[in-house]
This record gives sequence, structure tokens and C-alpha cells, in this order.
Amino acid sequence: MIEKVKGNKQLIVSIVEKGLGSTVVEASKKAGCEGGTILPGTGTYKDHLSFMSYFADPEKEIIFSIVDETEAEDILLAICEAASLNEPGNGVAFILNVNSLLGVAHLLDC
Repeated sequence: MIEKVKGNKQLIVSIVEKGLGSTVVEASKKAGCEGGTILPGTGTYKDHLSFMSYFADPEKEIIFSIVDETEAEDILLAICEAASLNEPGNGVAFILNVNSLLGVAHLLDC
């Protein structure tokens, strides 16, 4: 029998400079998240910002973290602070609603 995870879950997606993925996961864990998945990525904005003598590394890390809806905002703020996302060019993080969730057996009792 296939069981869906109970409760309202959200997905926090963070896109940061290469090397900051573990910092984001560590900050999110301290704020209540169980963990995350870090994927490599490549940004496309390098040429756009080069006219201002700002050369950003296009290599990124994308972090996916599934969290309970009640903790999502606090975790997002912890990520923002740890990765200095309010500074230009440091990345972005956002929250998406999760409608269905399968394959995470440790969350089935939630």
C-alpha cells in the first residue's frame, strides 16, 4: 500500500554560489530542518553583470529541503542570513507548496 505523507509540507529551494550548499544545509538544520539535497548548477547572469566590473562565478549549488509548513518561514530566514542572500549576487531562496509527497518513509508518521 502506498502512503502519502500527512501534514502540510513545503519545499525550500535555495540557489547559492558553489561551496555554500553545506552552509545552507547546516543553517536550515539549526532552524529545524532535517536535511537537504544539494545539486550542482550553472547560472546564466555573468555577462549581464560584467559591465559593472562584477564578475560572478556562474557555478551554483541548488538545495532542496522539504519542511513542515509551520517551520518554513523560520528556516528560509535562517538560510537567507547564513548565505547573505540580501547582498547582490549571493543567490536566491524561495518556498513552494508540496501537494503530494511519497518516498520519504521517515515522515509517514508526521
